[in-house]
Amino acid sequence: MAPYFDDDGTEVNPDLIPKPGLCLVCGKLNDLNEEIPCTLNRMDQRGEDDFICFVFEKIDD
Repeated sequence: MAPYFDDDGTEVNPDLIPKPGLCLVCGKLNDLNEEIPCTLNRMDQRGEDDFICFVFEKIDD
């Protein structure tokens, strides 16, 4: 995947952005097409008490 950058021009390393519990049970977790939007969503909500994701899809049991 090509590198991508935040608003300040800093390259984003998705491995350094913590994944909330919701992400760990999301069907999009390993979808390369969703990596950038998911990472940016997690970055935007760092430090918040509640994590909100409007595209969450629970992994089927």
